Amino acid sequence: MRNGSSRPGDMKENTFIDPGARTEAAREISMKSRAIARAAIGDRTPEDRIRQRCAIAVGDLAMADLLRFRRDPVGAGLDALRGGATIITDIRMVQAGILKTGHRSPILCALDAGTPPAREGTTRTAAGFHALEGRMDGAIIVVGNAPSALFAVCELIDHGRDPAMVIGTPVGFVQAAESKELLRTLPIPSISTEGTRGGSPVAVAAANEIITFSIAESER
Repeated sequence: MRNGSSRPGDMKENTFIDPGARTEAAREISMKSRAIARAAIGDRTPEDRIRQRCAIAVGDLAMADLLRFRRDPVGAGLDALRGGATIITDIRMVQAGILKTGHRSPILCALDAGTPPAREGTTRTAAGFHALEGRMDGAIIVVGNAPSALFAVCELIDHGRDPAMVIGTPVGFVQAAESKELLRTLPIPSISTEGTRGGSPVAVAAANEIITFSIAESER
């Protein structure tokens, strides 16, 4: 279950469980869910906290073992949020799910970039990332659904674009595993899942846990 880097600091001091849980009932559910995930997964590092939240998001503790962390993505994500970096998502579901409070980062959706696919055989999300290429440097990229979008992101990185970090968790039997394998070969901080599993809830959970760290950091 330990695959990735550890950032110094004890995130167990974080009093936030889920900033999106705004009612007493929601907070109680969140706290109980977190306690179950914490006991099963561990709570030693920020990566463990992300594993917990992603497992809760899909209701499956096995998700924790599928997460892969490269080049301290937590540290890179926190640095980017401090600077108000743009967050770019592949689809609206991911955009809608990312917390809007506790940071000043604009959240864009590649699907809404307004450019039809320029190349035959590509998708709207992939074309959207190409259209937003100029916004990618220093950005947080969150791809939860479309392997084609993650391939486009990897291509743009290979051609010189330099996002702060990439969360890539496309799901499915066609090219999802391959897109994430490619992401892990790049010299970019990243969070991904191994194999065909993943999805928008996992990507949103990973992004929101980093935002939660940032909220806790700002209140110290």
